[in-house]
Amino acid sequence: MASETVQIATKASPDFVWDAIRDIGALHTRLVPGFVVQTELEPGARIVTFGNGMIVREPIIALDEDRRRLVWSAEGAGLSHYNASVQVFATQGGSQVVWIADFLPDSASEQVKCMMQEGISALKTTMDKAAETS
Repeated sequence: MASETVQIATKASPDFVWDAIRDIGALHTRLVPGFVVQTELEPGARIVTFGNGMIVREPIIALDEDRRRLVWSAEGAGLSHYNASVQVFATQGGSQVVWIADFLPDSASEQVKCMMQEGISALKTTMDKAAETS
């Protein structure tokens, strides 16, 4: 099973970043606008439309308020398995955000890695901009 990890530091506070992450229906407005262009909620999951046109159903596995950690899986995009987590950690002057994904087939590594890097970059841009204006 392939695994990818991406992470960023942002000037935004951990509470601010976590509030945006935990708002699972607002990926396209609060967390990663442009990377995600639409998010629709359904019981226990969200339907995510990415900027590249890909649509994926993401069942929500866990939302851990104490650890500021969200876990989800994904159905679609040519993957036979996808499980991911994103977690927010407090740092001096901001936050560290870590996104880990495990998936099959292994041959999807380049595609998944590129999308994760694009997503975490959009998250950093959005959070840093919000930190500057607050």
